[in-house]
Amino acid sequence: MTRVDVVVVGSVNRDYVCRVPVLPAPGETVLGGEASVGSGGKGGNQAVAASLLGARTALVARVGRDDDGRALAADLAKAWIDTTEMVATQARTGMAFVMVDAAGENSIVVAPGANELLEARTTGRAVRALIAPPGVLVTQAEIPVAAFDAAIRAAGEVGCRAVVNLAPYRPVDAEVLALCDPLVVNETEASGLLGREVRGVDQARAAALELATRCRSAVVTVGAAGAVLGCGAVVEHVSADPVEVVDTTGAGDAFTGALAAVLSAGYGLAEAVRIGVRAGTYAVGRPGAQASFADATTLGLGPLHERG
Repeated sequence: MTRVDVVVVGSVNRDYVCRVPVLPAPGETVLGGEASVGSGGKGGNQAVAASLLGARTALVARVGRDDDGRALAADLAKAWIDTTEMVATQARTGMAFVMVDAAGENSIVVAPGANELLEARTTGRAVRALIAPPGVLVTQAEIPVAAFDAAIRAAGEVGCRAVVNLAPYRPVDAEVLALCDPLVVNETEASGLLGREVRGVDQARAAALELATRCRSAVVTVGAAGAVLGCGAVVEHVSADPVEVVDTTGAGDAFTGALAAVLSAGYGLAEAVRIGVRAGTYAVGRPGAQASFADATTLGLGPLHERG
């Protein structure tokens, strides 16, 4: 296998999106508006975000032998992503059902499908084969626990950073958590890890500082307020520029993928978070997930890597 700058181990889904005036309450039917279909899944989204900034990126994932799987593969190939380890299976491709309201907030239900077939043996082997320092692993919690753990442990074995987006939140083994560099969580996920509410920049500062004692570094995203990073005894808030919100779908993935790409080019965590915040802010101003992501030129950056 050819070595890459960023290897993403994660989920890929076909997104079915409907815009609605308001998100429905339990038992309520809401008449929607425009509907669309696109490529998503946290793994796919983060891979695209990293690749758009110039990082040579590979994706380890599972899809079905169906039209959705073929569409996902085509879109990822257009984004310069190595999909050699994105294997087609007999299970159907994962699907995400997304509603986006007039304020750009979303509600999402995921049917994992083939994503549940990603195995620990596969992820560990792929990570060891695809990256070496200063390469970066990126993974998220939309895949089976064993595959998630194995990918992070393999990154540690080869001396690479593990950028771990604990989304959606679930408990993590302390030994695995200790390898995260950084652990990336939003306020809800930080609340789950710490067992207390985390809301706003001040509480995110305290959360990032505490989480950084459990892992190598931590980043808590705070929506329109940007993100807070914690590393050792250092805590820093990176604010976001104001933007008219169109659609928040995939914004966290834009942040995480950009952060990983910047880290893989040898930049420090603070600079990676600053660029990640800019990437996330750009994404919320446009509809869709991968379709809303910025490239290096849009963010005013030179390519982080020269493509081989």
